Amino acid sequence: MTRSIADAFANGKAFIPFITAGDPTLDFTERLIPAMAEAGADLIEIGIPFSDPTAEGPVIQDANLRALRNKVTTDDVFDMVERVRRTCDVPLVFMTYANVVFSYGTKEFARREREVGMSGVILPDVPFEEKQEFDKPFSDEGLDVVSLIAPTSHERIRTIARNAGGFVYCVSSLGVTGVRSEITADVGAMVRLVKEANPTIPTAVGFGISSPAQARKMASLSDGVIVGSAIVRMIAEHGEDAMEEVIEYVQGMKKAVEQAENS
Repeated sequence: MTRSIADAFANGKAFIPFITAGDPTLDFTERLIPAMAEAGADLIEIGIPFSDPTAEGPVIQDANLRALRNKVTTDDVFDMVERVRRTCDVPLVFMTYANVVFSYGTKEFARREREVGMSGVILPDVPFEEKQEFDKPFSDEGLDVVSLIAPTSHERIRTIARNAGGFVYCVSSLGVTGVRSEITADVGAMVRLVKEANPTIPTAVGFGISSPAQARKMASLSDGVIVGSAIVRMIAEHGEDAMEEVIEYVQGMKKAVEQAENS
């Protein structure tokens, strides 16, 4: 049975890794997802390869290009998730772009998501004001469209939070994804505004988090932590030999998140 996004936050603060499907191979992705779940991942974001991932920094952009060179299609990713679901029930969400969904057909994309056992989708290039056209097709299939807020959202944060589904993705840094030595945004203030508007919606912080110390700090301010570029960079460096390093990293980051909860 497919678990919901809410299940990822049901037992405490969540650690949420991101990977790009098909990097370095789709077989590796298929093996890595259940391995990360076993290592402590509470929810996993799966990137569908796209030629113009505008929210991503160079590390994840390169991962998209490697996957596209492998001729990985959206249907290939759906089929891979369907196989993963036979043995792994960790909540899964796609992180992709409006053009991918439009070109597939929004209703068909949402239907296929539900069929293979996904829990939702994140569309970083769709502003809140345009999100409504995606909400109904996905909600009709029982899926959440996750909203993002950024340090520049200001007064829009409350409006976004009131209409949020799944969780609110708090962008910790301006610009694109990528490892950063320091998180400068006032994440605590962002989370407080979300909770004032919607006390029950979980919040998770992403963009730039890479170290256990950063994860522990961000988890102390929110309900979860998202990490992408640091993991994708390991895969870029070691290819299919990255499995052990990634699993150890996930274990360490999950431990840091748990320490924030217990402190």
